Amino acid sequence: MDKRDILDAKQRGDSNRKVARDLGIDRKTVANYWNEYKSGVAQLTVPGADTRAIQDELYKTPKYKSSEKKRQNRKYTEEMDARLREILADEHRKDSILGHGHKQKLTNKQIHQKLADEGFDISRATINIKLARIRDKKPEVFIRQQYDFGDRLEYDFGEVRLDCGDGVKVYHMAVLSSPGGKFRWAYLYTNQKKAVFMDSHVKFFEMMGGGYREVVYDNMRNVVKKFIGKNDKELNEELLKMSLYYGYLINVTNCFKGNEKGSVEKSVDVIRNEVFADTWKFNSLDDAQEFLYSRLLKHNENSKMEEEKRHLTPYRPPLELAEISNNGVDTCSFVRVDTAFYSVPEGLVGKKVSVKKYHDEIRVFYGNNEVCRHRRIFGNGNMSVNIYHYLNTLLKKPGAVRNSVALKAIPRLKAIFDTHYATKPRQFIEEFLENKHLPIDEIIEFFNQKTAAKGEFVAISVVKPISSVVAETRAFIANYATLVNNGNGGGCDDN
Repeated sequence: MDKRDILDAKQRGDSNRKVARDLGIDRKTVANYWNEYKSGVAQLTVPGADTRAIQDELYKTPKYKSSEKKRQNRKYTEEMDARLREILADEHRKDSILGHGHKQKLTNKQIHQKLADEGFDISRATINIKLARIRDKKPEVFIRQQYDFGDRLEYDFGEVRLDCGDGVKVYHMAVLSSPGGKFRWAYLYTNQKKAVFMDSHVKFFEMMGGGYREVVYDNMRNVVKKFIGKNDKELNEELLKMSLYYGYLINVTNCFKGNEKGSVEKSVDVIRNEVFADTWKFNSLDDAQEFLYSRLLKHNENSKMEEEKRHLTPYRPPLELAEISNNGVDTCSFVRVDTAFYSVPEGLVGKKVSVKKYHDEIRVFYGNNEVCRHRRIFGNGNMSVNIYHYLNTLLKKPGAVRNSVALKAIPRLKAIFDTHYATKPRQFIEEFLENKHLPIDEIIEFFNQKTAAKGEFVAISVVKPISSVVAETRAFIANYATLVNNGNGGGCDDN
């Protein structure tokens, strides 16, 4: 029923009976609303009256008293209520012993089951209602935030499943989000270890050309070394060094409070779904990285990323992230890093070298000079071998070429050797040494062209019948003899 319809009809002069008949309501209801209205209009003329309040009341939507009687919980007795409160008191004591962040709290379902096991006949829905009333948990109030350019950067890790050429595996996506610049960025890694965590920061700050005044993290192990008491945390030393170098404050969220860095929490889902929901198969991790990069550029087209770059803290050169160690070179010209082996130039056998270990690369130094670098590999006993490191030794020991790990590490070059140089290993190494200034792809192309040219000559001599070759040779000699007899042959005899 619309109160306004009643008042409009009465103001037109309709009787209570007619209004009640037209609107299908009781005459008493019509009379009550009309009398209330006339009383309110009369109050408007009273000196000092609150006219706005009276006007609001004139057309306020009517409220109706509920005719439902309050339900009586016939099964929920005082004895049951006392037992429920006793269980909650035990839970409170457990919190004080294990800490408020522990995950061994009784659920509503477990509390209901506990009561049922003790013989109380009550539904789980009723227990849920009673627990909510007893706990009387107030809803949390959130304060809306606004950040200026360069004020805040939020960091998180998310998992994504991709096939990068060797089956579906879990990869880890470092995601950085700027609430001020309203853009998101990400990098793919094979793990979430400290080196990866640090590398993602350095890459991002280098790309942006500056730093932020604050970076927000959750309680991941790369951030928090250990918890001290309820609220205090000891931060990771490497993170502290990095924050000092780039000049930003570290802000760690409260436990189980992902909403305190809500921008990046949402960013993980957005990037994962927008980039990899439809495309998840790649030839390599590098291809996946390139794809992610191109999609991020498109995703951030309408952001304020470029504008924010002008408000960042001063640029710092990339932070050196390597773990440095001194390693001995074994008799096979390898250095061991963790559980993998990497070749070094043959002249360093028996010497000590310095190794810089990055999350994705190994660099080897002798003295102050870098002698080689390798893509980092993982796995017990795996090897990364560079054939350039063994050329002089292979020249002295050509018989070792065929089954050498250095040659087998390059399948295309091994195929060329087996087809064309299996009986000429020394010639193979000599030709390699003549072109050692070329990268390996150009070396392979050199051998391909050389063997292809030889193949053409062999093909011509085999295809032509021997009788045809003899006939052509005799014709050539006869023609040459004629030229000689005419004085144009250059003084050669018939032989």
